[in-house]
Amino acid sequence: MNKLNNYDSFTREEWRDFHGEYDKKPITDEELENIKSLDDEISIDDVRDIYAPIRHLLHIYLKNHRKLVKLRNEFLGQKNVQVPFIIGISGSVAVGKSTTARLLKVLIQRAYPQYSVEQMTTDGFLYPNSILEERGISEKKGFPETYDMDKLLKFLSDVKTKGGEIKYPLYSHNIYDIIPDQYNSVKNPDILIVEGINVLQLSANQQIYMSDYFDFSIYIDAEFENIKSWFMNRFESLLDISKNDTESYYHQFTKIPRQEAIDMAEEVWNEINYPNLKNYIAPTKNRANLILHKSNNHLVDQVSLRKY
Repeated sequence: MNKLNNYDSFTREEWRDFHGEYDKKPITDEELENIKSLDDEISIDDVRDIYAPIRHLLHIYLKNHRKLVKLRNEFLGQKNVQVPFIIGISGSVAVGKSTTARLLKVLIQRAYPQYSVEQMTTDGFLYPNSILEERGISEKKGFPETYDMDKLLKFLSDVKTKGGEIKYPLYSHNIYDIIPDQYNSVKNPDILIVEGINVLQLSANQQIYMSDYFDFSIYIDAEFENIKSWFMNRFESLLDISKNDTESYYHQFTKIPRQEAIDMAEEVWNEINYPNLKNYIAPTKNRANLILHKSNNHLVDQVSLRKY
């Protein structure tokens, strides 16, 4: 782990002392099993040591956000309308972003039932495979140019300013594509959790970062060798799961020799995911308010909080 400038860094043991009062309705092992992503690892100890303090910290940020919105409206002589508090969660593929997003949603809802909390992923703003093929960038899926950033930034702007039901495209990992004419939506959330590999990036021809819409952001970090291992393990698990699922994108890879499929996945890592992580995802780490560093087995061993 490198020393991070502009961050206060804490060991796992130091960080767990910041949680304040622990949840009187602790999450169960069964709930954690339902929350965690494929081949991710998370435990009750993680909830107590890492995520309970994060939830407590988020509540501090939220209280100050709501107070600032109120005072600003009073200054302008406007009606006080609450603005959604948006949390961004970034990091590589296979690093555990979705698990973190789902867990934080549950913890916040349980501790503060008065808040409406919603969660979404930026996957829905990938261009459909047909457009990627037309533009000759299918092999770069996940790179900045494969996202419709105009649509994504408009979505975030609408959530912040318009209210009501805001729709966004639905992506399926099972078919590895946007589902035509199907949408998810958010509706007047007090808190919106947005997770994706690109949430801290500045896209080409844009004058605004996605993170400009975030009131708090988290980057999940790990050594590249560990992330590759998690990616490969997840791929093999997907092969096992999709063996009898002809609708799955991964089913096609069960029809070739196992080692050939694994070699192909390693090539995808080396030629697509690793360059994307190294050149576009990891460099955004220092834009996050909080960095969670994972060691082996997805164990968070260091937490770094931005100073200013």
